[in-house]
Amino acid sequence: MQFSEKPNLTRWIIIMASFVIVILILWNTYSFFQIFKNDERVKMEVWAESLKTLLNAQPEDEVELPRQVMSNNKTIPIILTENNLIINTANIDDNVVKNKAKLGDFWEKLKKQNDPIVIRIGPGQVQYLYYGNSSLLNKLKYYPVALLSIIFLFGAVVYNFYRSTKMATQNKLWAGMAKETAHQIGTPLSSLIGWLEIMKADNVDETTVAEIEKDINRLQTITDRFSKIGSEPVLKRLNIIEETEQSFDYLKSRFSKQVEFSFVAPNKPIMVSLNPALHSWTVENLIKNAIDAMRGKGKISVVIENENNMVKILVSDTGKGIPKNQFRRVFEPGFTTKKRGWGLGLSLTKRIVEEYHKGKIKVLNSEIGKGTTMQVCYKKR
Repeated sequence: MQFSEKPNLTRWIIIMASFVIVILILWNTYSFFQIFKNDERVKMEVWAESLKTLLNAQPEDEVELPRQVMSNNKTIPIILTENNLIINTANIDDNVVKNKAKLGDFWEKLKKQNDPIVIRIGPGQVQYLYYGNSSLLNKLKYYPVALLSIIFLFGAVVYNFYRSTKMATQNKLWAGMAKETAHQIGTPLSSLIGWLEIMKADNVDETTVAEIEKDINRLQTITDRFSKIGSEPVLKRLNIIEETEQSFDYLKSRFSKQVEFSFVAPNKPIMVSLNPALHSWTVENLIKNAIDAMRGKGKISVVIENENNMVKILVSDTGKGIPKNQFRRVFEPGFTTKKRGWGLGLSLTKRIVEEYHKGKIKVLNSEIGKGTTMQVCYKKR
């Protein structure tokens, strides 16, 4: 228990630490933003006071300092108004200043950014200074977004690397287990083949021998399947109708009469690049899952449809159905709704269909209490 809890605890500590770091960065950036914003407010108040001094100055007054203060502002956009009319502007693009509509929109934008500064020139004469954020302040405003984007991208890369590594390790493990299973089955299977030959020589009932031979061939097929996991299978140009029907007939003869089987396919052959052992595994997994969903009683139909350059295999049942939010999850390794089960059947089927045969598999439709239809698509060859 301790070994399983430590990685989880470490993972949560890393997540919480990352969360705290992001909050500190955002808070720190917001503090800087407010400091710069207050500094710009002070600069504009000084600018407004300098303007007031210039407007009220007498010929003999020294006005060099107010002029210098006003000319030093080269980054903060300004609109000066009197009686609700624009009388002056600064640091605004000429194309905006020359267009009354654009200038009006820009004025509205400045109103939203900062409260205006009131300049009382003299009795009854009041001007309003509207100003916006400087380019530096605007850049600082978007800094957290850029930082969060970088953190997100870095996290995505790390997650993708971790997930790929984990999947590669799991694939090696499953491939190793599958090959070891095939190896372990091979020894007693060889012995069974020998005993079968003895039974034939002793003239044991032919029907019994035929049935045992079918099951031994079946074990050989299963061994062949497991031996192919983890390696690139050999694909042959085969009639998908014939290959599918063989697996269908095998299962039909071995399940209860309470399951009603139906097989519908075109009369003409449909050629597809297949590995026969793995394709039969796909068909059997889908049919067995359907029978489990019906609890061994109901209707199973397998329909093969020929559409342009695609061939579709539809496996339908009258079982309990799948909730729509689980349509994708049913193909995840370990996901199962059964009390007993590893949740590997459909994930393995998906791998056989999509990775080995370059096809597609999905839950076509499903209704709770009415049944499910699974769809497998292959390109015709």
